Amino acid sequence: MVLLNLSGVGYLLFGTHAGHAPTTLQWCFAVAAFAVALLLHRRPLVNLMAQAALLAIAIPLLDDVMINQVGASWALFEVTMQARRSGTIWLAGAVLSVVDLTDSIGDPIGRFTSGVFGLIVEVGVPLLLGLVIHANRELSRQAVERAAAEQRRQESESRAARADERSAIARELHDVVAHHVASMVLRIGVARHVLTDLDPRVDEVFDDVHGTGTAALAEMRRLVAVLRDPDGVRGDAALTAIEPSALPAALGAAVDRARQAGITVEADIDPAVGSLDAVRGLAVLRLTQEALTNVAKHAGTAALARLTVSVVDGAVHWEVSDSGNGSALTALPSGGGHGITGMRERVDVLGGRLEAGPTGSGWRVRTVLPAVLPPPAAGSVRRAHAPSVAAPEPELA
Repeated sequence: MVLLNLSGVGYLLFGTHAGHAPTTLQWCFAVAAFAVALLLHRRPLVNLMAQAALLAIAIPLLDDVMINQVGASWALFEVTMQARRSGTIWLAGAVLSVVDLTDSIGDPIGRFTSGVFGLIVEVGVPLLLGLVIHANRELSRQAVERAAAEQRRQESESRAARADERSAIARELHDVVAHHVASMVLRIGVARHVLTDLDPRVDEVFDDVHGTGTAALAEMRRLVAVLRDPDGVRGDAALTAIEPSALPAALGAAVDRARQAGITVEADIDPAVGSLDAVRGLAVLRLTQEALTNVAKHAGTAALARLTVSVVDGAVHWEVSDSGNGSALTALPSGGGHGITGMRERVDVLGGRLEAGPTGSGWRVRTVLPAVLPPPAAGSVRRAHAPSVAAPEPELA
C-alpha cells in the first residue's frame, strides 16, 4: 500500500497534466485517498466505500481523477480477494460501476461508450484478478483441510489398529495363562481327592491354591469379556471386581495371603476405605497385592512389611514398605519391573503419582490418590474410569 501511494505521488509530480501542475484541490483529494487506503487497508469493504465516495465527489470537481480511480479500483480488488460471500463482491463492483458511470452522464454517445469500455479496466480487471486469487486461496485452504483430515484419519486408523493388536495380545495372553492356571487348578483338585490322608496344613495349602487359581480364572474371563465387547457388558459387572464395602476385608485377605507366604506384615488400614468409590478401591487392592508380592519376591520371607492405608479429606494415602534383607537395592531395578510399571500406570490414570525407591536396606512404594470430584454425567464417569479398572492385574503383567 505504501508503494502504491508513492506511485500516486510520482504520478502527480511527474505525470502529464495538460502542461499544468496538479492543483491544490487535486492534491487534497489525492492525500485523502492515500490516507484512507493506509488507515483502512485491513477493512477492505469500508475502504471501498470511502474511496468510491471520494471518487464521486472528485468527478465533478477535478479534471484528472486518475488517483481516485486507482484507489477505488484497488479497494475493489482487495474486497474481491478477501470477501467471504460472492454477493459482497458483486455489490461492491456494482457500486463502483455506478460511480464511474456518473462521469459519462450527459456526454455525447461516443464519450459515454468510451466510459463504458473504461469500466473494463477500472472494474473488470480488479474483479477478475481478485476472483482468481480468491479461488486459489480457497483451493489452498481446502487442500490443507483435506490433508489435515487425511492425517487425522490415518492417526485414527493407527490408534484403532494398535488397540486391536493390544486386545488380540491380551486375549492370547488370557488363552496361554488361563490354560496353565486351569491345568494347575485341575491337578490340585485331583490331588485333593487322591491324597486323602494328608497333613491338615498341607490340605489347607491345597485349598488356598485351588481357591486362588479359581478366582484368577474368573477374573481373567471377566477382563477378557470387557476386551472382546465392552459395550456388551451389562452395567458395571465386568468393570468392578470388588464392592467398595468389601475393600477392608479384601485388603485383610491380601495381608493374610502374604503372611501365609511367610512374610511378617504389619497392617494399618483405615476403616474409611470401605466408603471409597469402586475405581479407587480396586486400585488400592491391586497396588497392595502387587506391593506385597514384590516384598516376597525381592526382600524374602525374613523381611518385615508395613502396609498403611488411610483416607484424609477424601484422598487415599497408601504406602507399603519393607525392612529388606540386605539385597533389596540390587534385587529390584531402579526403574522397576513390569509390576511397578503397571502400578504407576494405574496411579497415573487416577491423577496420582507413584513413588518407588530404596529406603535404608529395604524398599518403599507410596502414593496419594486424589479425591474424586463430582462427575458431570454418569456415562462420562464410566468411560473415564473403565480403562484403569479393566487394566490387567499386575500379577499377570
